[in-house]
Amino acid sequence: MKIKTQPLIIALVCALLVLLGGGVAVGLATFGLSTAQAETLHQDSTIPRTITVVGEGTVSAPPDIATINIGIQVNDPDVKVATDKGDELMANLMDALKAEGVADKDIETAYYNLYIDRPFGPDGQPGSATYQLSNSLQVTVRDLDNLTNILSAAIEAGANNINSVSFSIEDPSGLRSEARQKAVDEAQAKAEELADLNGVAVGEVVRISEVIDQGVPFASERALAIGGGGGGITPGDVDINVQLQITYAILQ
Repeated sequence: MKIKTQPLIIALVCALLVLLGGGVAVGLATFGLSTAQAETLHQDSTIPRTITVVGEGTVSAPPDIATINIGIQVNDPDVKVATDKGDELMANLMDALKAEGVADKDIETAYYNLYIDRPFGPDGQPGSATYQLSNSLQVTVRDLDNLTNILSAAIEAGANNINSVSFSIEDPSGLRSEARQKAVDEAQAKAEELADLNGVAVGEVVRISEVIDQGVPFASERALAIGGGGGGITPGDVDINVQLQITYAILQ
């Protein structure tokens, strides 16, 4: 009888390799998995090392224009009387604004509304109808020293609805450039501080993104007194704010 010794020899060799080679057989069986793990480790080592910070820059300046929303509101049980009276008051208002030097291009209709107000009486029944007309203008004032006179003249002409007064800078591009420089300086300082805390150095800029905030007026000590029943108005300063998100490379 012939003894098949080849399978037995192979089994003995494999057992010997396991004992002497410290897991060579296992290594051979998982060669593909080890290769994949090595490739993953290699990819991880090539991920760019960066620092990302946000720098903010703010520049303040006095406003050079004002925008006012001003108009009239009338009530009358007769719709024609309400509209005619509203048209007359609006014409007087526009004439007063132009007399104070406001240009036609700086006057535009912002809101116009006519509706019926029918209040209910104590018995729950609807009362007499009243027509309410609202008509307002958005006015740009370029001479801020004349703002009080403009508002006073408008009130004297019949304006009884002042919705808002806001201040801004007509061309803020120069201020934004200055704010950007401040934002870059702050971002660089933040990145260097973070790098120093972690024992590395800041490299070149990898990515920049910008978010621009709108100018917001803040109160100052200067107030404008308005005649004809108005109150004090403070133009303040306009803040131009720029935020930059900057990513820097990390150096060893």
